[in-house]
Amino acid sequence: MLENREGQTIPTVTFPTRVGEDWVDVTTDELFEGKTVVVFALPGAFTPTCSSTHLPRYNTLAPVFKANGVDDIICLSVNDTFVMNAWKQDQEAENITVIPDGNGEFSAGMGMLVDKADLGFGKRSWRYSMLVKDGVIEKMFIEADVPGDPFEVSDADTMLKYINPEADIPAPVTVFTREGCPHCSRAKTLLNKHGMSYEEIELDRNITSNTLQAVSGKDTVPQVFVGGKHIGGADDLESWFKQ
Repeated sequence: MLENREGQTIPTVTFPTRVGEDWVDVTTDELFEGKTVVVFALPGAFTPTCSSTHLPRYNTLAPVFKANGVDDIICLSVNDTFVMNAWKQDQEAENITVIPDGNGEFSAGMGMLVDKADLGFGKRSWRYSMLVKDGVIEKMFIEADVPGDPFEVSDADTMLKYINPEADIPAPVTVFTREGCPHCSRAKTLLNKHGMSYEEIELDRNITSNTLQAVSGKDTVPQVFVGGKHIGGADDLESWFKQ
């Protein structure tokens, strides 16, 4: 049975981490003392749900969490520091602090270390999230104790809704671009100027002008989408901001 530990202090653990070419010990005191921290724990780096949804959404909403009083967002997994660092780089998750619970000490101390030997994983963390204030757990969202890898309540949106149900969540923005395109650069500059983060999709052999025309009705770049709505090119985006 996975125990909800709200009101309790987090385990005291030292994590061996790799920073550049150096080994650096990071303690739970450094991570949590005097801070408001969101933690989300997951079974493994580079695994499907963790890579496609869990980590990316927390990374995207990090500025909103910060605006609502969160000092840091920690992603924790029973992986070594090399794997966690490589995953963070691959995911371009610059807003997330990745912590390698390689020996499973923190997960065991939380009562969240589970056996996934059936998948060849060995001991791993159960999927959960928590809000920690000055080392004390205020709120936990623990996935249901059922077979498989449920992902229903430990997501970023659920946590943000708990922290502030009225939080202003920005619409997702996607920009189709081509390397060396000056109008693409202008569109990205406009988005940055207005503080809007975006996903950039650069046309290549797999994503062609035909693909772009299929989704936008246009074969020129850039093509900007905001919240599922097609805005258009750089001039259209400029007009949209003026409106």
